[in-house]
Amino acid sequence: MSDFANKVALVTGGSRGIGRAIAQTLAKRGATVVISYAGNEAAATETVKSIVDAGGKAKAIRFDVADSEACGKAVDDVMKEFSRLDILVNNAGVAIDGLLMRFKDEDWDKTLDTNLKGAFSLMRAVSRPMMKQKGGSIVNVSSIVGEMGNAGQAAYSASKAGLIGLTKSIARELASRNIRVNCVTPGFITTDMTAGLNEELKKKMADAIPLSRIGNAEEVANAVAFLASDHASYITGEVLKVNGGMYM
Repeated sequence: MSDFANKVALVTGGSRGIGRAIAQTLAKRGATVVISYAGNEAAATETVKSIVDAGGKAKAIRFDVADSEACGKAVDDVMKEFSRLDILVNNAGVAIDGLLMRFKDEDWDKTLDTNLKGAFSLMRAVSRPMMKQKGGSIVNVSSIVGEMGNAGQAAYSASKAGLIGLTKSIARELASRNIRVNCVTPGFITTDMTAGLNEELKKKMADAIPLSRIGNAEEVANAVAFLASDHASYITGEVLKVNGGMYM
């Protein structure tokens, strides 16, 4: 399958977990993939190597999505090197958990700056080149907790709920320029972040899911790839749940 041939994609937080799977899936289907990472250079290098070894094209760039100037420069650098940017996947995020009464202002700010402001800054940065190209696709990775909430995750839930609203607003704003903006909301997915959970808790979570199992990163990546592709050419402003029926 090469439905992304000659297309360039920027995937933030692409060095591991869901972002890594998204980068690998887009590359496998023909895209040149630029992955961003904030600090783990070894993981980013390994992800690029896995794509190149499989016959794909990829490179890694380091910047903090919470820094709006860095976001703008990153997009400029991609445009200078590849002369186009067809797909943006806003996947980078942080999850700082804590109960309301003890939650620190700096943790709130870091969560919102990374998960929500970062996506906004990058969408703003890519809008101009995508307009000049007369098309593009943006996919934001939100979360099931942005739809249903979760105790102890007020900041994370707020940032991911905000990302849904941001998706819908920018979808309306850019639709006339043939730029589609959609969102996926993963449920309980096996990643490095969930690997440390004990088996009892994992079973309890799986039992609460109608499909009776935890999802995997590749299933989220396939949903992102669909929304980014021409197969979804009449879909914008959509929120696609990838949660096994955990929240309907």
